[in-house]
Amino acid sequence: MEVLLLTDVPDLGRTGDVVTVSDGYARNYLLPKKFATLVTPSALKQLEKLRKEQEAVRKLELESARELASKLSKVSCTITSKTSEGGKLYGSVSAADIVENLKTQGIILDKKCIELEHPIKEIGVYNVKVKLHSQVETSIKVWVVEENA
Repeated sequence: MEVLLLTDVPDLGRTGDVVTVSDGYARNYLLPKKFATLVTPSALKQLEKLRKEQEAVRKLELESARELASKLSKVSCTITSKTSEGGKLYGSVSAADIVENLKTQGIILDKKCIELEHPIKEIGVYNVKVKLHSQVETSIKVWVVEENA
């Protein structure tokens, strides 16, 4: 049976794909849960409308991500931490710490956007990559300085 997917279905396809599945899978799972519909001319029109709406949303998301990236490229983040002799931090600076510092500057980010390979454990200046969208990446300077006692 050929069905038109209305949502992304793992291991089957993405929204808008026309896929061939067994009759039982379509009748008992995909159709009742509204994950798919039968391929009809009206369903194809509905799909085209859905694709146009999704494309408009994607363009807005990309545009807002680019604006945020240009704003972030001008921002630096200073984090103070207690250190031992030799510049080693007692704890570490994580993505959550960077997000919290950016929040005080009026920039709201999800910590999943910050791409740290390892938590920062020494004082210094670091370029940290920030991935805002699949097509938009930027980096910010993170200054880790010693806390004055």
